[in-house]
Amino acid sequence: MRYLQISSPAEATRCLKEIGVDPYGIEAMVPKMSGMNIRLDDIKPAVANIIKQEMLSLGGDAAVSRGTIDCTVRRTDIILMGTEKQIARFTEKISHQPLGLRKLASAIGELVSNLRRDAFVLKTPRRKITIAGRTLIMGIINMTPDSFSDGGRFKSINEAVDHGVRLEEEGADILDIGGESTRPGSARVSRKEEIKRVVPVIEKLSRRIRIPVSVDTMKAEVARVAMDSGSEIINDISAMRFDRKMLEVMAESQAPVILMHMRGTPRMMQEGDLRYRSLMGEIIRFLGERIEKAVAGGVTRENIIVDPGIGFGKKVEDNLRIIRHLRELKTLGRPILLGPSRKAFIGKATGVKIPAERIEGTAAAVTAAIMNGANILRVHDVGFMKRVSAMADALSRD
Repeated sequence: MRYLQISSPAEATRCLKEIGVDPYGIEAMVPKMSGMNIRLDDIKPAVANIIKQEMLSLGGDAAVSRGTIDCTVRRTDIILMGTEKQIARFTEKISHQPLGLRKLASAIGELVSNLRRDAFVLKTPRRKITIAGRTLIMGIINMTPDSFSDGGRFKSINEAVDHGVRLEEEGADILDIGGESTRPGSARVSRKEEIKRVVPVIEKLSRRIRIPVSVDTMKAEVARVAMDSGSEIINDISAMRFDRKMLEVMAESQAPVILMHMRGTPRMMQEGDLRYRSLMGEIIRFLGERIEKAVAGGVTRENIIVDPGIGFGKKVEDNLRIIRHLRELKTLGRPILLGPSRKAFIGKATGVKIPAERIEGTAAAVTAAIMNGANILRVHDVGFMKRVSAMADALSRD
């Protein structure tokens, strides 16, 4: 189940075709998709027919695949179409009915509540981080020789620490420190080397700044040592898939965690078949499963942040689509982090080859992300993007 962010008639048509709506019905249904649209997957035809009739009785509608009415298909996906009020009345009506409709009503109610939610409180071992009213800026500190944009920038630990202090002065709300490049084609580094790169910086920086530090790592041992050294957040782009001990470390740390979507590994993620049957559907399903895995393992649900993984196993048009449809991630009910800063898709769109010169394109991506529901932006150019986000917040919030 997920919310659909429909931006145009063409988008509405694509969504209807995706679930197999009869071509003759698509033209009639597209105008009905100007309100709230919720997609339900894998519903029995008998139940789908009840859902459609109930929505029609309230002035809304429900798109189903052809063959649903006469039950010649085994399952169908559905798109509920109506106003928020109609959806609310629909959930109330079916909440008293059998065939699993009571459970479905509860799930739809939770989804609608998630869409309305715009405030979160994360609890680290040291403080509370409130996300409400404005977008948070996460500054990037790469302690790597080979990152795509700023690898090898710092010649000493003190130089990196001084840079972190400057980022706080420029307005960063969080600093994210990483010791292993995740650019396409990058090779893994050892736990020992990664700890050597990031821990001294975390130790010194956490004593000099007032904002929280996040460790960007896929290794449980690195995360554990970093937390012991002053880090307050674990940012795992593998979403606990590359190290079986990561979940244990996350749960024991009681820290906020960032779970990201990525197909494959950083080294191979841009090779092979990058096609998605349903880009946002697959991202939301993946992140939903990782959230439940984390919660089952002892991580507090309210401490989970989700990241759709801009640039990780996606084509240029996929990255653009994620930003345009970012609000669909609100289905998950968790804060949304996005990291578009200086990435290759911006270079493709703007024609700027040098990553450090992609500041205007990054600013546009940051603005669009905020207006589509982002809560945290991970960026290199903190001062510049802090001002951009302040303007985007002013434009997008009541």
